Amino acid sequence: MKRFLILLALWGGVTGALFAQDARLAQQYFQDGEYEKAAVLFEKLFRVNEQNDYFFNSYIECLIELSSYEKAEQELVKQIRKDPANGSLYVTYGKLLERQDRQEEADKQYLYAIERLTPDQYSIIRLANMFANSMKYDQAIASYEKGAMLLKDNQLFAYNLGDLYRRKGDIPRMVEQYLNSLDDSPERLNNLKTIFQRYLMPEDFKELQAQLYTRLQTDENAVQYVELLTWVFIQRKDYKNAFRQARALDRRLDENGGRVFRLAEIAYNEQDYDAAIEAFEYVVKEKGINSSFYIDAKRGALRSRRNKLVAGYSYTIEDLRKLEMQYDSFLNEFGRSKLTASIVLEMAELEALYINDIDKAVLMLTQMIEYPGIDRVIQARGKLSLGDYYLIKDDPWEATLLYSQVDKAFQEDILGHEARFRNAKLSYYSGDFQWAQAQFEVLKASTSKLIANDALDLSIFIMDNLGLDSTATALEKYAQADLLVFQNRFDDAFTLLDSLLLAFPSHALEDDVWYLKSRIFTKRRDFQQSAQMLQRIIDTYPTDIRADNAIFELAELNEYQLGDIEKAKTLYEKLFIDYSGSTFAVEARKRFRKLRGDNLQ
Repeated sequence: MKRFLILLALWGGVTGALFAQDARLAQQYFQDGEYEKAAVLFEKLFRVNEQNDYFFNSYIECLIELSSYEKAEQELVKQIRKDPANGSLYVTYGKLLERQDRQEEADKQYLYAIERLTPDQYSIIRLANMFANSMKYDQAIASYEKGAMLLKDNQLFAYNLGDLYRRKGDIPRMVEQYLNSLDDSPERLNNLKTIFQRYLMPEDFKELQAQLYTRLQTDENAVQYVELLTWVFIQRKDYKNAFRQARALDRRLDENGGRVFRLAEIAYNEQDYDAAIEAFEYVVKEKGINSSFYIDAKRGALRSRRNKLVAGYSYTIEDLRKLEMQYDSFLNEFGRSKLTASIVLEMAELEALYINDIDKAVLMLTQMIEYPGIDRVIQARGKLSLGDYYLIKDDPWEATLLYSQVDKAFQEDILGHEARFRNAKLSYYSGDFQWAQAQFEVLKASTSKLIANDALDLSIFIMDNLGLDSTATALEKYAQADLLVFQNRFDDAFTLLDSLLLAFPSHALEDDVWYLKSRIFTKRRDFQQSAQMLQRIIDTYPTDIRADNAIFELAELNEYQLGDIEKAKTLYEKLFIDYSGSTFAVEARKRFRKLRGDNLQ
């Protein structure tokens, strides 16, 4: 008896292995389009196991592909008589009838399948999936709706319905069903954010926002809706309204301000400084000094105020003095030490470049770089800025000493490259063009794209202009004027540039002179004059090295200062089409698409 059982088990194992092998082979034949071979195997497999719908339906699919419609219909009718409650048979029958252009009869079979549904979740999902896999989304939706009614649970298939409406392109119903699914499973929130971000167009977020408002009117305490609404506002870059929702959640959940602080950082990075200030200030005032976000929020608010003022050159001396007092207040509260060194660095920049109190800036940084335990990176940045301010004070020896210290301490780092670039530019200012050009050639390989591009521009600029003249007089004058601009001595720079044009009429530096003048006008916030200079370059020297710079900067002026968005779009488009090799081309395309309203997510 024992021997008989062992033999039986071995026979069963061999039979099972052969059965699985036939199933794999049949599937392979089907995928390869060898329907005759696949049909033989699927029929054989089905006759062995008549309860397996997959084998039967695959067998019928093969017959349909072979146009053996009559045989397929006979097999289906016979199987339906045996198993009239099996909805998948009606779907397969409907597909057969459709293949023969018998659409009305096919629709009846699909209806039979849905009508014969029972309150069994597995059967409902299986039928809906059969419809969905055949792209019959209306029937799949009807299956889930009938199933929800049978199971007396309207939320059970909400996520599946949302997916089907998404495939149909019915955005309002898709949003509705996905939100229904969120009622039942709030933990699905992040998954829905991913779906919405992937499939919604910018205008579709208005629909999502409207439906969330409607639901919140019914249940204002639904945290998942408030959180999703906050996220919607962030996607739409409406940080003011995002802050209101984040603040409401922070208060309702008695949080520590982290949610609002993170939103403030997003708004800051997106340059919505008003929203950032409001959010940072909420953390400072509402959460107080005991909050782990207090210092960072106060620092964030300060930086937001600074950037709001200086980014668009739209400030008065009174604005600058008020900001100066706020920096002083911060440093008086938290002290001047390694912990606040970055704030000292920012304040020194404010004093030197905006309030024009160079001596105060120099004193602040001289003290800052000696703070005990100061972070070496912040110290190095302090030295670079201090070197710049000494150069503004017309003390190039102190400047080059500081640059060289940073270069030596960070030889293989971007900071070292920055220091080397400043030293090379110092040589350019002083007229040592050969040495400066050699350094710029090396710095073209910098891992910093900004340094590499600037080094490339200056290297080509020096090469072009040294090769044209037997003397470097014109280039020396231009470099001196460039230094005067750096030192904010604008009137002296204008005088020198005008004398250069008089002494060297029609010189190749003419477009460079206009370009430097446009920078002066921009620094003086005379944007119309700056735009005129840039336009002159574009019109007169469209193939010279300054042309793409001029187009990009004129586009920026129109976008941010002059408010002519259409002209900005035209210029950005011209840049990435006509100057596709320019280092500005990629950024120009991005800005053009943004102004056109494209979804850049």
